[in-house]
Amino acid sequence: MQAPLATLRQAADGEGVAPAAERRRRLQQVIDMLVDSHAPLVQAMDEDFGGRPAELSLANDILGSLSSLKHARDHCAAWMQPQPRQPFAPYEQLGAEAWVQYQPKGVVGIIGTWNAPLYTLLSPLACVLGAGNRALLKPSELAPRTAEVLVEAFSRHVDPDLVQLVTGGPEVGAAFAGLPLDHLVFTGSTAVGRKVMEAAAQNLVPVTLELGGKSPAVVGRSADLATAAWRLALAKSVNAGQLCISPDLVHVPRERLEEFLGAFQEAYAGFYPRVADNTQAVAIINDHHLARIESLVEEARGLGARVETVPNEEVVAGSRRRPLSLVVAPPQACRILSEEIFGPALVVLPYDSLEEVIEGINAGDRPLALYHFGEDAQERRRLLEQTLSGGVTLDDALMHAAMHDAPFGGVGASGMGRYHGWEGFQEFSHPRTVFKSPAQDPRAEWGMLPPYGGHLREMLLAQVTPE
Repeated sequence: MQAPLATLRQAADGEGVAPAAERRRRLQQVIDMLVDSHAPLVQAMDEDFGGRPAELSLANDILGSLSSLKHARDHCAAWMQPQPRQPFAPYEQLGAEAWVQYQPKGVVGIIGTWNAPLYTLLSPLACVLGAGNRALLKPSELAPRTAEVLVEAFSRHVDPDLVQLVTGGPEVGAAFAGLPLDHLVFTGSTAVGRKVMEAAAQNLVPVTLELGGKSPAVVGRSADLATAAWRLALAKSVNAGQLCISPDLVHVPRERLEEFLGAFQEAYAGFYPRVADNTQAVAIINDHHLARIESLVEEARGLGARVETVPNEEVVAGSRRRPLSLVVAPPQACRILSEEIFGPALVVLPYDSLEEVIEGINAGDRPLALYHFGEDAQERRRLLEQTLSGGVTLDDALMHAAMHDAPFGGVGASGMGRYHGWEGFQEFSHPRTVFKSPAQDPRAEWGMLPPYGGHLREMLLAQVTPE
């Protein structure tokens, strides 16, 4: 990895600040690459998953990435303009000037993940290039075919001194996190995120971590329950639940539990009346993750939780496609209440009061996403003000992450930093304060230079006031 990093570093140091037209040209190279290579990339993702419909890969990874890249292309010129600031008194009256100049940091490393193998690389890359940086990318080793096609596509379309890719397993990822980069972006689990941050700290590399967690949904008593169940079923079905912002927990009023379960099952079965032999259903990425998800569900069942499967069908040997497991009111000892599911399982928790829900959310780590359904404005306000999450979608799920003109990122255990839009541009820029002094220097005239006289102390002390 030292050779590609050296290539990028030399190019970054030799260039300085790239003008807006050059940044747009570079973003367009990546856009053209994605447009030209979308078909083999979609095929590669299907092969890596062992079954992933083209529609999902096109919508999430291809079009999602294109939207981020085009937004940065179309707005980077405005983002990079210096921001005037007010000089301090009395220099503002003497003709002083001040501004903040946004400069590229240099070389940014991006470690992607398998569940959205293009989007987790190219969406942050949009802001990285928009901010004038160069990038070193590390695709996930769990999507090797996608990585292979991506390397070939970049080699044909993108300047090698702009973006370089390195591939390999966990040992390569660990070494990547320890490189002397100017910024590092990582998408993945909280446990690995801690290791990445520790490795980056050895070189004092700032990090952006997008980590996930137990994203809760709250169905209020004022909610249209059928609509809430339908939208949550649709959200949970996306990528077979293998999304960082997929709802893990649904809080439902106790008296409406059975009604919600029935509506949810009906909606989910409408999307997927069968799963095992359904090419529209996404497979679990590998046997290890499948075993992990099934162990969470079976532990809860063994400890007395009610588990319902939708659709209710036999598991087909050799297939990694699975129906959704609804785990109702599992005991507190169950790991499924604390570990991110990242698959086709959903915990349903009946509640009696909103206070109980808020206490439960705040007792755990800060989630990456929060969802609320209902028309009660006071309830919604309390939920927004008394909890903290990376982002929020109201009366639906997943939608806030599609906002390319608003920041996306976590808080606490669900991550730090953000990308998308203006805030993403700021994340990968150095805001450099510039102060230009006026021609006249009044300090000698005002008696502010040594040797000091008593009047200066009196003048300074006169300003020590509470107002």
